Amino acid sequence: MSTRYRCNGCGNLTRFDVVATRRTRSFHHYTVGGELTIDDEELLIATVESVTCRWCGGAGSEVAEDAPAVNSAVPESAGEPA
Repeated sequence: MSTRYRCNGCGNLTRFDVVATRRTRSFHHYTVGGELTIDDEELLIATVESVTCRWCGGAGSEVAEDAPAVNSAVPESAGEPA
């Protein structure tokens, strides 16, 4: 599931600069000619360091994570007491 951002300053939902650090494990396959193909990449850790709105430059508390999409595989009531 990917994260969706929303700028509380200008209402932007589509354009953000995201600075992130990713740690991955991948299989590197080199041809005899030395060309690299990367297969089976697995994301181990991803840390978002900052998110800035491209329209107004808002950052920090001005940019919030939006709720996941409505068509999520897990029903909204899952795990909540009846």
